[in-house]
Amino acid sequence: MSENKFMQKAIELARQSGADVPVGAVVVNSKNGEIIASAHNEKEKRNDVTAHAEILAIRNASEILGNWRLDDCELYITLEPCPMCAWAILQSRVKTVYFGSSDSQYGALGSVIDLRKFGSASSLKVYSGILEEECDNVIKEFWKKKRCEK
Repeated sequence: MSENKFMQKAIELARQSGADVPVGAVVVNSKNGEIIASAHNEKEKRNDVTAHAEILAIRNASEILGNWRLDDCELYITLEPCPMCAWAILQSRVKTVYFGSSDSQYGALGSVIDLRKFGSASSLKVYSGILEEECDNVIKEFWKKKRCEK
């Protein structure tokens, strides 16, 4: 199943987040199944509140494609997007989002709110729970390590 392959790549990226909350994102061309761009959280590294994995991956994909419209793209993310990222996803016209872990605090594609309901004519498809246990474990390990450091 290709969803697992791309989510596995997102998980690998999440593990590279260093001091940042481990979130990975992969943009895939839905026509040929090739990875266009990928990123992990870099908010702490860049000292930039907008440096979430999804935003960075969307920026990279837009630059590579020479177009902000990502109509033929799918996005794989280890954690449900926050409102900022969900809105960027909607605005970029990504076709489909697959995410692993739901976010009960900030999830904006179904868990807390669903920003698709606020978009004018959003046709964004969302699938959750892709390799959910692995995605959950990456975040749990991060916070466990943080607590031990204190």
